[in-house]
Amino acid sequence: MAVKKESKKPKYTKFTQQELPACKPLLTPGWVMATFMIVGIVFIPIGVITLLASNSVVEIVHRYDAECIQNATSKADRVSYIQNPGLDHTCVVTLTVPKKMSQPVYVYYELDNFYQNHRRYVKSRNDQQLRGDKATGLSSCDPIQTVNGGADTIVPCGLIAWSLFNDTYSFTLSNAPGAVASNTSIVVDNTGIAWNSDKQSKFGSNVKPEFFPNNNSTGGWGLIGGAALLPNKSLSEDENLIVWMRTAALPNFRKLWGKIKQDLEVNQTISVTINNVYNTYSFSGSKKLVLSTTSWMGGKNTFLGIAYLTVGLLCVLLALAFFLIHLKNPRPLGDTSYLSWNKKSGIDHSRN
Repeated sequence: MAVKKESKKPKYTKFTQQELPACKPLLTPGWVMATFMIVGIVFIPIGVITLLASNSVVEIVHRYDAECIQNATSKADRVSYIQNPGLDHTCVVTLTVPKKMSQPVYVYYELDNFYQNHRRYVKSRNDQQLRGDKATGLSSCDPIQTVNGGADTIVPCGLIAWSLFNDTYSFTLSNAPGAVASNTSIVVDNTGIAWNSDKQSKFGSNVKPEFFPNNNSTGGWGLIGGAALLPNKSLSEDENLIVWMRTAALPNFRKLWGKIKQDLEVNQTISVTINNVYNTYSFSGSKKLVLSTTSWMGGKNTFLGIAYLTVGLLCVLLALAFFLIHLKNPRPLGDTSYLSWNKKSGIDHSRN
């Protein structure tokens, strides 16, 4: 007796045959014009509010890399100057507060033409070592791994930590209202500037610098590398290092250096003493000091507001254009009974 073969044909269901009910909107001219108009009406106020919030942020941006090295004109002279520990690298710049800056006032340093997103640079770290876990290998830290012929391991290893930004700033308010002295020092708080997730999860409280190359330099800064690290300070407490280790995606970036917890009044003069030791001259980079307030949406950024306004105005213009075209040359809506999903309704579409 012949054995009946099981059919491999899938069981008939509306799901397998793609016959489930679905939304099949009919985009009539009215619906299209209404949709564009609604999008425009929603986006334009959002754009205006976003721009107003951005414009409420007060910023002071001052580039100082060329100003603090005026006597060196060529690239070679600038590199020689910045790498000479016997020279005085301090300079004083003056800033004027354009509008009242309510506390907290954030202090940033801005670097241009610095490619922290370079593949070799981004990989040059060991997260196990930074957390305090047993590192399985230090090959990722190349070329800053060990010293003394490989006998001692650098902690923290890698190019990112080694190139830590090391310019420092001290601020003096020259004409503070009601001040007893002619010059009042401004205190900058360098705590609370890093992400809590980084401090708690990525950097160990029991990990302290060891054999760090920059620590061997006179004066606490490296002739080629960046800042020194305090030997008795754990990595989770060094927030400037934590901020620096979160690499930037673009070659022009800002990083938070500290916070000023006092109001700065309009037209006040701030004298900034800068220790200009970070070498951006080798790669033709620039350095800027930024003082900024914030709004409910963060720092100054006009892009989002302009984008909302552009899309909103474009949608309104398209809605008006479609309305005028439809008003001048109206087209009657076709017979929807000829649509594919209406053909099963049993309607006779034959015409005489």
